[in-house]
Amino acid sequence: MRELDPIDRNILDHLQQDGRITMTDLAARIGLSATPCTERVRRLEREGFITGYHARLNPHALGLKLLVFVEIRLSAKCEEIFDKVKQELLNIPSVMECHMVSGDFDYLVKARLSEMHDYRKLLSSILHKLPPHADSRSYVVMEELKESLYVTP
Repeated sequence: MRELDPIDRNILDHLQQDGRITMTDLAARIGLSATPCTERVRRLEREGFITGYHARLNPHALGLKLLVFVEIRLSAKCEEIFDKVKQELLNIPSVMECHMVSGDFDYLVKARLSEMHDYRKLLSSILHKLPPHADSRSYVVMEELKESLYVTP
């Protein structure tokens, strides 16, 4: 990927703060006219720096008050097992994030749920779909201190 100049970084910063900003307003904030600003945004999209625009929802307002993290450790590790685990975890709607990590465990899963009963069903579903002898450790979040999607451009 190419190196971003200060104007591109400024555009990315503003779009992260307000993805619904008009190109005219964005151009005014960064000191360009609308046409070159729009061209830069389109180029940033084409080059993969901008991957989408999303509405950020309040999970509590939707009844999803339980946030859990699950560590998963596999007893056997090979490409076939990693692919199977990946496919299974990608198909669980309540899983918001899943990361293959290094260290004492293999995957870190983040899920949002309505209540503890849903958590038990999620854990049962995950363990049922994993290879034999997989181990898990869970953490239920008591208080959310900070959650951000902001990436420093």
